[in-house]
Amino acid sequence: MSTPAIGARRALPILTSDKLGGLKKELADVIEYRKSGLSLNWIVGCPLDCGYCVRHLFQNFEMKVPRRLMSDEEAVRRLVGHQYFRPHQTPIQLLNRATDPMLPVVKPHLFTVLRQLDDQGLTNHVLIITRWRVNPEDCAVLNSFTNLRLTVLVTHSHIQDERIEPVDSDIAAESLRTLFERAERYRTVLYWRPIVPGLNDSEADIARAKELSQYAHATVFTGLFFREEIAAYYEAHGLRMPYEHTARRKIMPEAAERRVLDAFEQDTSWGALFRKTSCGVAYAHGEADYNGHYGVRELCDICPPEQIAKCEAAWARPDPEAVTREARELGATGRIEVDDRAIVVEGLDEPPRYYLQHGFGYQCHDRAKPHHHRRHGRADIGWTAENGTPSA
Repeated sequence: MSTPAIGARRALPILTSDKLGGLKKELADVIEYRKSGLSLNWIVGCPLDCGYCVRHLFQNFEMKVPRRLMSDEEAVRRLVGHQYFRPHQTPIQLLNRATDPMLPVVKPHLFTVLRQLDDQGLTNHVLIITRWRVNPEDCAVLNSFTNLRLTVLVTHSHIQDERIEPVDSDIAAESLRTLFERAERYRTVLYWRPIVPGLNDSEADIARAKELSQYAHATVFTGLFFREEIAAYYEAHGLRMPYEHTARRKIMPEAAERRVLDAFEQDTSWGALFRKTSCGVAYAHGEADYNGHYGVRELCDICPPEQIAKCEAAWARPDPEAVTREARELGATGRIEVDDRAIVVEGLDEPPRYYLQHGFGYQCHDRAKPHHHRRHGRADIGWTAENGTPSA
C-alpha cells in the first residue's frame, strides 16, 4: 500500500480568525464530551485519507495539512477549565477527531499538552489513538509522564482496499510492537477496527488480530461508524456500500461478532479481548471500568474473571436522590430512573449524560434511544430482535 507524505517537522501555525470562521461549528469547538472521555481537538487536518474517517462528519476531509486552532497552552486551559472536567476523574481523549496525534508535525504539540497536564499532578485517564508510526524516542517521552494514566490505542484494520484504507496496516502493527515492548508507565491497546463483514473478517484477518493481541495489554474490537456523510463519500468514489442503511451508532452485525468470538473462544493464545474501549483501557491499567459497563452483564461474558471481579467490587447502584438532583441541575426533564443496568433520563444530550456516567461510574442512557440487549450501544443493523425479527 502507498504511504502518504507527512511533511517536515515544524511548529504548526495557528489558523487565523477568518479561516476559523470557515470551519463547521462542531469542529471549531475544540472540546467534545464522548463516551470514552472529554475529547480535546485543538489541531485539525490529516493526510491519511482513511475512507471511513469521522472527519467526513465535520466537512473537513479535504483538509490534509494539520493546523492548530489555538496554542497548546490555551488548549490545556480550556480543558481543565471546562464545566465537565473533574480533576483525577474525567477520562480525557487527545486529538481523536480531526488528525492523527503521532504525525511528525502534530506529536510535538501532543507531548507539550501531555507535559502540561502531567505537571499539574493530574491522574486522569488519557487516551491517544493512532495508526501512524511510533518510534522508540516517542516511547521514551510517553514513559516520562509520571501522573497521568496514559493509554495509546493503535488502530489496526487489515483492510487491503487502498481506496478505503490507504495506510498500510503494517505501520500500525509495527507501532504496536514498539509501544508494547517499551511500555513502562503507559499502556498499549490493540484497537481492532473497523470490522466490516466481507472486507476484513476472514480467517486470515482474525489470525492477524490474534497474533497482534500478544503485543498489547488489551484488545478492543468494534465495527464501522457508517453515517450519511461517509456513505456519500463511498458513493462518490465508487466504493461498495458495506451496508444498505446508515446508522447513528457503530454497526457490528451479530454474525461478524460471532466470527470473532468463535475464534477467541476456541484458542487460548489470544490476549484479553473486550467489546468496549473503556473496558480494555481499565483492564490494561488494572482497574475497574470507569463507564460502569458491569451493569450490562452480557458485555462481560468474554472478560477475564479477575477483571469481572474488579468491576463487580467497584460497581454500586447510585442513590436515586443524588442522581435526580444532579440530572435536574443539568437540565433533565421527565422521569429519572435508576435500574439494575443504568441511569435512564430524558431531555439530556450526550455530554451531560457522560458527565453523570463518569461521575457515578454507572451507565447513563437516554430513554428515547434505548440500548437493546446484547447489541448494547451499537446499531440494530445485522441483529435479530427479541421476537426473532431480523433488523434492517
